[in-house]
Amino acid sequence: MDAVIVTGGSSGLGAAVVAAVVRAGGRPLVIDRQPPSEGVEWVECDLADTRAAEAATRKLIERAGGGVDGVVTAAGMDVPGALADIPGETWDRIVTIDLLSTAAVIRAAIPALKRTHGGVVTIASTLGVKAVSDATAYCAAKFGVVGFTRALAAELAGQVNVTLVIPGGMRTRFFDDRDERYKPGPDAILNDPANVANAVMFALGQPAGCAVRELVIAAERETSYP
Repeated sequence: MDAVIVTGGSSGLGAAVVAAVVRAGGRPLVIDRQPPSEGVEWVECDLADTRAAEAATRKLIERAGGGVDGVVTAAGMDVPGALADIPGETWDRIVTIDLLSTAAVIRAAIPALKRTHGGVVTIASTLGVKAVSDATAYCAAKFGVVGFTRALAAELAGQVNVTLVIPGGMRTRFFDDRDERYKPGPDAILNDPANVANAVMFALGQPAGCAVRELVIAAERETSYP
């Protein structure tokens, strides 16, 4: 494994994936609004601008010499609340970052991934297969990631390996800016993002002729997956 593009690679699951790529001897290339860990190559980009996301992807591929071995779309956001209470621009931003930028980055990377027979790993959520109240934007986006990835796997079969990862709740700063009523309680069962990153690397590391299509990974006592 050499170059792997990671969206949202400065924090949370994205940072865990970056660390896992480094441990595997690879070269992480990050797209984010904030800088990743020191020494990691990156392009600053607001993923809510999908055309900018495509441009950032092409820029990193050029830096990598025209080829990449993997793309991991780990960037994501959520602002829980009733649909009528969430400003339209916020609702749109959630769906754009979580779903539309996923498609934009992968679209821009497909020619390079075909040259290397590389792999794509998209990050959905258990809320991409189970709907809950006060999460219309996040569920819409993550359900969309599930459908998008399954269709993409069929489209690119034999050319690019495509894996859907469905993680449960993780111990990251994802919940920090929420109202208290939407934060996990002190007894919440959450997974270590490093465990999910290891699953991502397992998918990317499959030998030629073998593909992992879908992985659900959560804390062993989590019950949110139907």
